[in-house]
Amino acid sequence: QEVSLKCVVGSHQWPRLIRPTSWSSNESFYADSSEFMDIPDIDAGAYSIRTWALEPGDAIVFNFKTVHGANANFLPSLNQTLSFRLVGDDVRFFQRPGRTSPDFPGINQKNGQRLREDWFPVLVCGSLAATETGDPANNLN
Repeated sequence: QEVSLKCVVGSHQWPRLIRPTSWSSNESFYADSSEFMDIPDIDAGAYSIRTWALEPGDAIVFNFKTVHGANANFLPSLNQTLSFRLVGDDVRFFQRPGRTSPDFPGINQKNGQRLREDWFPVLVCGSLAATETGDPANNLN
């Protein structure tokens, strides 16, 4: 749990998104934008922070607006994390005023377009897959 993901409870409901910064250099992705707020000192005790003791195979799912991070791993043991960013079928491309993380150079999309399926694969599971393709081998149940 010492190096587990930490999430600030309720931060996904803050009035503005946190100004994106590089976790390695703390450099802001955007020079100046009133759309974003600077991250408050979340370790000062004014915020509820949730962590979990995880075992291999465990998963944490959270809203992308949730302020999250982890402590540096100085433990002698190996810590491996796999991260997915999943979006709904209602998500549309929006060009930010600076770089994003990850960056998508050459994506060639315009604001309002559905995300490219060759860059953002569609996951379909259960009986829906078999119904759409007519192939029961695609049924993941």
